[in-house]
Amino acid sequence: MCKRLVALVISLMTGVSLTASALVLPDTASASGTTCRLNGPAGPVSHVVYIQFDNVHFRRDNPNVPSDLEQMPHLLSFLENGTVLANHHDPLISHTADDLVTSITGVYGDRHGMPIANEYQVYGPDGTTSTAGSFAYWTDPIVYYGTPNGDSLPTLVTPGGGNPPAPWVPYTRAGCTFGSVAMADTELENTSPDVAQVFGANSPEAQEANDPNQQDKATADFEGLSIHCAQGDPLCSAAGSVPDVLPDEPRGYHGFRAMFGSKYIAPLLTGQPTVTNLAGQPITDSNGNPGFPGYDSLQPVNSLAYTLALQERGVPVTFTYVSSTHEAADGTQFGPGQAAYVAQLHTYDQDFETFFNQLAAHGITPKNTLFFVGSDENDQFVGSNPSPAECNGVTVPCTYSQLGEIDTNVQGLLAAQGITTPFDLHEDSAPAFYLHGQPAATDPSVRTFERATAGLQAANPYTGGSDKLSEYLADPTELGILHMVTADPARTPTFAMFANPFHWVVGNDSGCTGSCIDPTNAWNHGDVQPQITHTWGAMVGPGVARGETDSAWSDHTDIQPTLMALLGLKDDYLPDGRVLSEIMPRSEAPRATRSRDYQELAAAYKQINAPVALFGTDTLQASTRALGSDSPRDRTYRWIEGALAELGHRRDALAADMIALLDRAAFGDQRIDPRQARRLERDGLELIAEARWLAGE
Repeated sequence: MCKRLVALVISLMTGVSLTASALVLPDTASASGTTCRLNGPAGPVSHVVYIQFDNVHFRRDNPNVPSDLEQMPHLLSFLENGTVLANHHDPLISHTADDLVTSITGVYGDRHGMPIANEYQVYGPDGTTSTAGSFAYWTDPIVYYGTPNGDSLPTLVTPGGGNPPAPWVPYTRAGCTFGSVAMADTELENTSPDVAQVFGANSPEAQEANDPNQQDKATADFEGLSIHCAQGDPLCSAAGSVPDVLPDEPRGYHGFRAMFGSKYIAPLLTGQPTVTNLAGQPITDSNGNPGFPGYDSLQPVNSLAYTLALQERGVPVTFTYVSSTHEAADGTQFGPGQAAYVAQLHTYDQDFETFFNQLAAHGITPKNTLFFVGSDENDQFVGSNPSPAECNGVTVPCTYSQLGEIDTNVQGLLAAQGITTPFDLHEDSAPAFYLHGQPAATDPSVRTFERATAGLQAANPYTGGSDKLSEYLADPTELGILHMVTADPARTPTFAMFANPFHWVVGNDSGCTGSCIDPTNAWNHGDVQPQITHTWGAMVGPGVARGETDSAWSDHTDIQPTLMALLGLKDDYLPDGRVLSEIMPRSEAPRATRSRDYQELAAAYKQINAPVALFGTDTLQASTRALGSDSPRDRTYRWIEGALAELGHRRDALAADMIALLDRAAFGDQRIDPRQARRLERDGLELIAEARWLAGE
């Protein structure tokens, strides 16, 4: 984004420059009592500040209205001190739990267990499903929202059936204590079973969490905040600390402790029952309970106050979630350029200005700190046309006669087509269908159901016309290619739909009998369309070059390995992502990644392995063609499915060869052989060409 545009937006918006406190606390090592050893290619790094928004946009949703980041000029100006990843993407499906866990682990959902989010279905012995939640503490069993059905695997599950490596481990092993502000699944997400899981089933904390009369207090006391301590950090010798138990961690994980919840963490940070936010107010929930305010109240005024308090107290690594700009804390929805939306963005920007100023006053700057700031996914705005048509939101506010996604009852639409096969539904803009009995993909009842689904038309109340409801369909063969099949077969749907992005697909129990506008949600995501999957990220700090990078195609799996390379660390596993050496000054990038061979091989790897790159989107089109087909003896379906299965196996083998070379170059300084790289790239191009032909393009 050009500086002229930033200056223009600043001139159009009024604001108050807030100055920071001059107080300087001791440095990280002396404050925490540990020695944090982060030595990247550009030298020592003292702090890591990782911030990920829920649905904040780099690009414009309305060409006349400045984007979210354009309307946060202080944040955007800070990010331009490093590299903005403007050609960045999320995995599938495009929801917060999957996106955040993918970002902080560097692996896709088939390796962390949560590709269908933020809820998912689990088949039970009777052939029906139970609903479970994606937001759970890292080591939790499945968190059922209804009756448990006996599945004993963890919420987050590896291909081997264990628990994935935790993202804080590389830091704590390096002597760096790690703090989380609502970063998905690294802190307690629920009062049950999370509190008993970490404090013990008979603990006073569990008794409070299990008391139906204390649910609000237990949420404020225990959810949302965690500190995972390096060994020997006195922070975790305080009351309330517990062993940091990770039974499946590679190389083991013993002798580490952790703190959970505002009840124990706030007094350590401030000496008070709760942290004071950036506006000078004690953070409480909506009922006045001191402590965690809830995930919908993590606007920067609160979330960045927690981050600041952790950093000032000597927690050198912080991972923070920030609530969406598109809605108020009470859930009121905003459209692009609406006055309340513009005002909220202005407040967000002021809070970021305060945050960066106060960090700098404590000696935490891009000179010694690695910053990552990004968003989980993008969205499709669903609402009426703005009025006036030429509104820009900054000087001419936009208004909307109606806001809200279109809830579409697929159960009713199917029944009208004569489809009465019982099924359970993961309601979404990328809904998953679970036919009762978990029939095989080739079962006639499944094929009839898929054909009917492919042809559904849904009313659009905004246009007065109708939309083709399904844009893409994927059964388990294609879901495997998209990294959406986990080690738990009970979570695998019969098939998934990627719907028209204006529609949210629901069932009979929604109360909507046809197509209904839902004013509680005006921003649709989960889907596969570029306006949803094309998001952004930015890195600032030691070892990061300055300038916008559109040319490097990246996705969320690339964040974690790139952080590791910039910090001189390495995970105990091979990631799905690769190190983005393009964002580093050539002299400071890992030596074997500076070559054209590395970058061209990396580009080919992403296009065959990322769910929303060329191979994934072409095979998804082919899958859609197969599932909707109705040829004699189902020959078209069987032919395409067989071809997709074969392409998937070849892709997996080729991707494994590619990432092994890329990882050894980034972390082992092993030069990539040019001839081997060209052979692998040719094989990748051949795969993409075959997928495109199979898609009928």
